[in-house]
Amino acid sequence: MPHKAEDVLKQLRKKEYAPVYFLQGDEPYFIDQIADYIEKNALQEHEKSFNQMVLYGKDVAVSDILSQARRFPMMAERQVVIVKEAQSINGFTNKEPSELMVNYLKQVVPSTILVFCFKGKSLDKRKAIYKAFEEYGIVVDAKKMYDNQLPAWVGRYVQSLKCTITEEASYLLTEHIGNDLDRLTNEIAKIQTNFEGPVNITPELIEKYVGISKDYNVFEMQRALASRDVLKANKIAQYFAANPKEHPLIPLISVLFGFYSKLLIASRQQDKSEAGLAQVLRLPPFVVREYKQALHLYNVQQLMASIQALHLADLQSKGVESGQKDEGAILTELVYNILH
Repeated sequence: MPHKAEDVLKQLRKKEYAPVYFLQGDEPYFIDQIADYIEKNALQEHEKSFNQMVLYGKDVAVSDILSQARRFPMMAERQVVIVKEAQSINGFTNKEPSELMVNYLKQVVPSTILVFCFKGKSLDKRKAIYKAFEEYGIVVDAKKMYDNQLPAWVGRYVQSLKCTITEEASYLLTEHIGNDLDRLTNEIAKIQTNFEGPVNITPELIEKYVGISKDYNVFEMQRALASRDVLKANKIAQYFAANPKEHPLIPLISVLFGFYSKLLIASRQQDKSEAGLAQVLRLPPFVVREYKQALHLYNVQQLMASIQALHLADLQSKGVESGQKDEGAILTELVYNILH
């Protein structure tokens, strides 16, 4: 069974190294995090010149990798061989290379740490090579996170930095950036570098250092529509229309579609208490309060009409049935259709 990236990192921080790591999947952040940690910490600096090798998949065959892996370390306890872009190894899963790899895995060189960074793809779990990696090494299946998992992940990440972040700030950051974990961590680092000690990240700090307006963002647009605040929703729409590069339409439609879809689910629940809705929608209490407020202001027919309006706006944003409308005009019409 694949290991979780966080569990593997905990083992590495305890200096517990496995002889082989196979890091695969479509989330490069976790793959890079593990490979970088091994590259920086498995050997002491004076040992690296003779005992650390970084290879690239497009330049090597499996036989080249294994000849390096079978070497013994020079004046060190271990050696490290990291294969980046391993998904580009020619014929990696073909019969002969696969058999070579499986034979090595059955008799690994214990003084070698062999790391494969297999990005954007995953091995077929039915193949012998995958089963061998799983049996004799550590497999990490790095998957893209779902949007509803991001705020909690950001909270844990910030906590690991000995800092804190408010729930609203976490949602503001993730709604604006999405599931690009590299960019999320970079923006958090940008805030942290402005302070000497631990910092509590608030919407105000995000506005100041990341450049996301705490008054004009996707989160505030959702809030304005939830409360049917016509004036506020139109002010935000005008701001977005004037700044289309910073506020593209397609991600906004995606967020609002998720919001109204969840509202429709919530409208059909018997238990509409905060706790009940939080469990069904997998949302924190402060967000669920907005959903409860919206449920008093939208009936089922209005929710269905809003989803239909979002579907039309999505088509128009992609050039279907849009005529001469630009993104600003499509957004203005969308807000009107939802609120009226």
